[in-house]
Amino acid sequence: MSQMCGIGPFVTIPLMVAAFGGPQAVVGWLAGALLALVDGLVWAELGASLPGSGGSYVYLREAFQYRTGRLMPFLFVWTAMLFIPLIMSTGVVGFVQYLGYLWPGMTGSQGDLVGLAVVVLVTALLWRRVDGVARLTTVMWGVMLAAVGAVLLASYTHFSPGRAFGWPAHAVDLTRTHFWLGFAAGLTIGIYDYLGYNTTAYLGAELKRPGRTLPRSVIHSIVGIMAIYLLLQVGVLGALDWHLMLDPHSIAATSVASAVLQATWGKGAADVVTVLILVTAFASVLTGLLGGSRVPYDAARDGVFFRSYARLHRTHEFPTVGLLTMGAVTAVGFLIGRHTDLNTLINLLTTVMVIVQAFAQVLAVTVLRRRQPDLPRPYRMWCYPLPGVLAAIGWLVVYGYADRNAPGYHPIEWSLAWVAAGVAAFLVWSRFERIWPFGPREIREEFRTADRPQPVEA
Repeated sequence: MSQMCGIGPFVTIPLMVAAFGGPQAVVGWLAGALLALVDGLVWAELGASLPGSGGSYVYLREAFQYRTGRLMPFLFVWTAMLFIPLIMSTGVVGFVQYLGYLWPGMTGSQGDLVGLAVVVLVTALLWRRVDGVARLTTVMWGVMLAAVGAVLLASYTHFSPGRAFGWPAHAVDLTRTHFWLGFAAGLTIGIYDYLGYNTTAYLGAELKRPGRTLPRSVIHSIVGIMAIYLLLQVGVLGALDWHLMLDPHSIAATSVASAVLQATWGKGAADVVTVLILVTAFASVLTGLLGGSRVPYDAARDGVFFRSYARLHRTHEFPTVGLLTMGAVTAVGFLIGRHTDLNTLINLLTTVMVIVQAFAQVLAVTVLRRRQPDLPRPYRMWCYPLPGVLAAIGWLVVYGYADRNAPGYHPIEWSLAWVAAGVAAFLVWSRFERIWPFGPREIREEFRTADRPQPVEA
């Protein structure tokens, strides 16, 4: 939950209101939660039956090795090298936005320099042995809860039902194209805010009883965050006029939580909560890059990515190449977000993520059930294959509307180009390593043959 709820809701509430054109924006949070839940059931079955370190690249390796060798896990790491730091770059964009509340005279160039300095500082802090990650995550979670709690308390002590529930005429008219365009944009923003529900899947090898722990972790975290988001969205809409969030020059559009505190409890309280949000943003980027830098390292160590990413620092034993690469991409993503907008950045990262990870994992559940029917499955997806089908439809909406949601920036075309570049990189790498398609295909069914507990139907 701490990974899911960083600075996201504090910067996306105005985006969600703009997407729907009014307080009916709560529909977007519900739609995002539904997509996260059905996709979470996909993660739950895969994670419970294949509890290895690495998450997606393990699932894709096991499912697609029969026809395409190591191509799919390689492509996952290739795309993760882009979408993980892009997610972190949205946190840096949010950091600069909220800093603008405390520093109203900050120029565009100064904001750019501050954001780049944050990335450099995070990278420098991670350039050492990190032993207190759990403690840091707990502190971040506490700071985030304090910020959310202050905004909720301020909102509901000055709550106006007329503002929160005064939906415009035809706000939810299913016969109008305008509603569906807003719904697609809101679904993209919503699922972006829920990202992180799959975090425990990357720690599968370290979990006790993953068949029980992982599905509960996924479902409980989504339901818990959904409750927080809905309370936050409705509370903010009841405390502020939603029209203010559509004005790019308004505090409510760039620092909505600060605007709520200023309107209800005054400037002093707003300053304090803004500082808490800045701490939350910084800590989320720090922990996100910490975990993200380990993805190419784990894959390289397992023989499914470039060997250079398996290098560790000689004394502090952290993956140097992965950290530097993701830090650099985070900096570039931040500049893209600053000179376009946050919505464009969100669409760029989701389209890259959808092709290889989201769609492929839905298919992986079916492939594994056919290829490895005797694979121990401590958890089986409810109502199979319905959740997978619904998840695929949801991801198709996110992907198919990306160009409309970010007009002029072509996120679909960029995502396809990045995947094509990944295929080319795989061919060069596989030729050098002399593996499929330039060598024999290797079949590793390590989870099928391992000594695992018998499956229990959920």
